[in-house]
Amino acid sequence: MLKLCGFAGSNYYNKVKLALLEKGLPFEESLNWVGETDLDATPLGKVPYLFCEDGALCESAVIVDYLEERYPEHPLLPTGTYARAKVREINTFLELHLELEARKLYPQAFFGGTVSDGLKAQVEKQLTKNIAAFAKLARFAPFIAGEQFTLADCAAIVHLPLVSSATKIIYGRDFLADLPVRDYLKRMAERPHVQTVQADRKVNTELMMQRMKAL
Repeated sequence: MLKLCGFAGSNYYNKVKLALLEKGLPFEESLNWVGETDLDATPLGKVPYLFCEDGALCESAVIVDYLEERYPEHPLLPTGTYARAKVREINTFLELHLELEARKLYPQAFFGGTVSDGLKAQVEKQLTKNIAAFAKLARFAPFIAGEQFTLADCAAIVHLPLVSSATKIIYGRDFLADLPVRDYLKRMAERPHVQTVQADRKVNTELMMQRMKAL
């Protein structure tokens, strides 16, 4: 049995969870907060990590690629080397150039901290550039990479709302407003597995915030 470890307040955890659900793979979940992880399985203490019949894996991109290769039924990558590469290209832009850049804003946007004006200006400039580049790759037709639900959608569904929310809170405007993100996310929210992930995320996020206040 596959065991997914981490917590459902994490967007990277939810990316893997959504992939597991969409592929129809049986798995169990283990609640492991940051600081309470198995450092033999995830040496940097990050979530998510996965226990499988072959051993342990960390890093969400590695995990979903493993699942795709190990369990080719219900594929979340298209056929064809180039088409698969285009999905991974979009996924890389989502994570390295959008979410990880916007993440610099999260301490103030979501957790009651502060971010310097200098960092805000830097992120604004970089995100504006990165989102314009992402717009040249994303298809939204009807899925993020085209006609098929893919691993890129598993990432987009959990990352894009955070980018929108963080920029709206910090700058007073949604940096993704000029892209059809809202309609896309509305379509994706009709998928039963997305609804499951979002419901679990909401419950776990409330628990996480209570836990942070108690620490």
